[in-house]
Amino acid sequence: MTIRELLERQGDRFFRWRSYLPLLVIPFFALAIKDFTYPWGSYRLYLAWSFLCLAVSGFGLGIRLVTAGFIPYGTSGLNTKAQAALSLNTTGIYSLVRHPLYLGNFFIWLGVALFVRTWWFVLLIAALFGFFYERIMLAEERFLEAKFGDQFRDWAAQTPAFLPRWSHWRQADLSFSLKTAVKREYNAFFAIITGYFVLTLAGTAIAEGRLHFNGPWTAIFAAGAVIYLTIRFLKKKTNWLRVEGR
Repeated sequence: MTIRELLERQGDRFFRWRSYLPLLVIPFFALAIKDFTYPWGSYRLYLAWSFLCLAVSGFGLGIRLVTAGFIPYGTSGLNTKAQAALSLNTTGIYSLVRHPLYLGNFFIWLGVALFVRTWWFVLLIAALFGFFYERIMLAEERFLEAKFGDQFRDWAAQTPAFLPRWSHWRQADLSFSLKTAVKREYNAFFAIITGYFVLTLAGTAIAEGRLHFNGPWTAIFAAGAVIYLTIRFLKKKTNWLRVEGR
């Protein structure tokens, strides 16, 4: 087995379990946050910093929403058992970068890492992200090359894997569908909101030595839960979020 084949095989495993990869950093997070304090002892600065970190993760979610809103049915799915693609996306955001969903994931992870304000934890998150997602991308590209052949190779030759090349923009074949974007990414939205709610609870508890539900984040979590449950109901019980060909 060549090194590339080994990495691709690892990528297949990581692909199936990619939703659970963040759980691996919990022990490191606990170590990084154990001596957490408010920035310069200020609770207001702490809230401002948490919102800034949320904005970084929100930027990542925005990338995922833009990606999901333009793609047709059967591509860039949330499947976990095996690779699947009915067509190859090469326009829109896919004309700038080959793996926009994972670029979005990077910013989501980055925002969480920045929250604890510990330099080694940020570097660790970046390193772990590179370790896992490099292999996942290799496995995905092996599948796409086998299925689409020269079409994939031509696209890959001129489109960067991870860092966007803005000069290569090509208009997306489909118009943006907000319903499709919301339907695909509402779980990620609520995961981010829940994650930051837990982070702020932990940060406050360690800094103050007591569990304290701060008003802004409690309100954000409650609003996020209402939005999540509403979207889930619309997706499961109605046809309102269904879009033909998406």
